[in-house]
Amino acid sequence: MRRMIGTVSMGVRAPIIRSGDNLVDIVTESILSAIREDGLCPRDRDVVAMTEAIVARAQGNYARVDDIASDVRAKLGGETIGVMFPILSRNRFAICLRGIAKGAKKVVLMLSYPSDEVGNHLVELDMLDEKGVDPYKDVLSLEKYRELFGYHKHPFTGVDYVEYYGNLIRESGAEVEIIFANNPRAILDYTKNVLTCDIHTRARTKRILKAAGAERVCSLDDILTAPVNGSGYNEKFGLLGSNKSTEDTVKLFPRDCQDLVEAIQARLLQETGKHMEVMVYGDGAFKDPVGKIWELADPVVSPAYTAGLEGTPNELKLKYLADNDFAALSGEELREAIKKEIEKKDGSSLVGNMAAQGTTPRRLTDLIGSLCDLTSGSGDKGTPIVYIQGYFDNYTAE
Repeated sequence: MRRMIGTVSMGVRAPIIRSGDNLVDIVTESILSAIREDGLCPRDRDVVAMTEAIVARAQGNYARVDDIASDVRAKLGGETIGVMFPILSRNRFAICLRGIAKGAKKVVLMLSYPSDEVGNHLVELDMLDEKGVDPYKDVLSLEKYRELFGYHKHPFTGVDYVEYYGNLIRESGAEVEIIFANNPRAILDYTKNVLTCDIHTRARTKRILKAAGAERVCSLDDILTAPVNGSGYNEKFGLLGSNKSTEDTVKLFPRDCQDLVEAIQARLLQETGKHMEVMVYGDGAFKDPVGKIWELADPVVSPAYTAGLEGTPNELKLKYLADNDFAALSGEELREAIKKEIEKKDGSSLVGNMAAQGTTPRRLTDLIGSLCDLTSGSGDKGTPIVYIQGYFDNYTAE
């Protein structure tokens, strides 16, 4: 009898991870316990994934607000600095902003509008049309912004982020001036020392600023790239991907993860006899259709993964085959014809093949990381490990 179940994604419970914990042991034993408890049959190419949060926690990769302030002061001069294009998030950016403000005498905060980079809206597009504002050209002062749009609270958090960020900077001991613009060059009318806080467009923003005459330009991945006063750090991503830990500390994105995923893969092979794939994942890469928020606030979906997760799907579209190549067939005859077509695949790319049209042309790690993020959630499920079976199956699998 052929197998009826395809891909299954399961959240796996684990102990609360503390600094110094051995994740190779914990992840392996958690997976083995889940297999035993639920009577699962491990298979080659099963996927085991763990959140970036437990990796960073095990590494003790934390930094204090004062550590951020020291690095910002050293790299940007400690006087008036421009802080531009931050995302609107109490979890992701507010604690970082406290540290940034403590490292300067004055902050010129430049917010993109109508939304931040990941889709948190300050105002709706229709309001820009109604007021005759061109977000590509117009630079708005705080006073002009309030005159045009008033006080807008985030629909999910109930926070007016303009007011919140302004107060936070003042409470951290710095003066603040807030402007709204989307052209990076606008900040240079206020200061030549700039910290750009965008995530996925940061390289372009830095290039534009340097070409326009900025004197000192950093992005978040330039801050805390090495320990400051014994702090945690991330040599590749700096503050990017950090989260609030306490009111005075952030948990940084994990570093040196490749050895970890390969060690877990080796242990699972030793214990099960199966060659599983292993990855670390952070935010998934998907957009909320109601709140308009694009989930990816981390610099990447997966900072480390085993070799078998490299690449993109190489799949045929069953609907296309059924409606075109085999339109005259049905039932078991149709099933067998489609199976034979799938079996013809030889591993070469199907790009440009009409029978592959409509399949998802994204990286495997981005697709699987999104599945993991949705499976584990970010609240109190207590499942920071995800076990996936059948992801690499196709219609021919028995």
